[in-house]
Amino acid sequence: MLNNALFDPEKLSIATFEMSGTQIYALEGFESNQIESFMVENNLQMASDIKERLIKADFSVKINTKSKIYNEKEATVSFQFMVIFKIENLEDLSYADDGKTILHQELANAIASITYSTARGILITKLQNTIFQNFILPIINPNKLLENIN
Repeated sequence: MLNNALFDPEKLSIATFEMSGTQIYALEGFESNQIESFMVENNLQMASDIKERLIKADFSVKINTKSKIYNEKEATVSFQFMVIFKIENLEDLSYADDGKTILHQELANAIASITYSTARGILITKLQNTIFQNFILPIINPNKLLENIN
């Protein structure tokens, strides 16, 4: 069992950040003023190295447009982000269970929140002057990202 008193967000730091897999696709003549809404798919995966006190968060996001009128091919954009966190007391905030690393809930939530928020800010700047310039990654409960982690 993990001790709730051991989690301290100030013991987390970002060791590495990378963005890759950026793709924006829109047919020639796609009218951005016809965009009615955006559909978002995202995924978060984590891996850990307890001995080195590292957790890697891989976050991917895919955004599709939904036009006001039928559009044979909607515009899409996808990004992949990788954030490696250093956690000073990771050995106190995790344990192995059947070959899987279990993280303290507050630590997992902080990693999901920081990763998602960092991606949100980067997307705002990267999507400027594109047909996705009015898109902002919505605010979500970071625990929803954690539900799909294997």
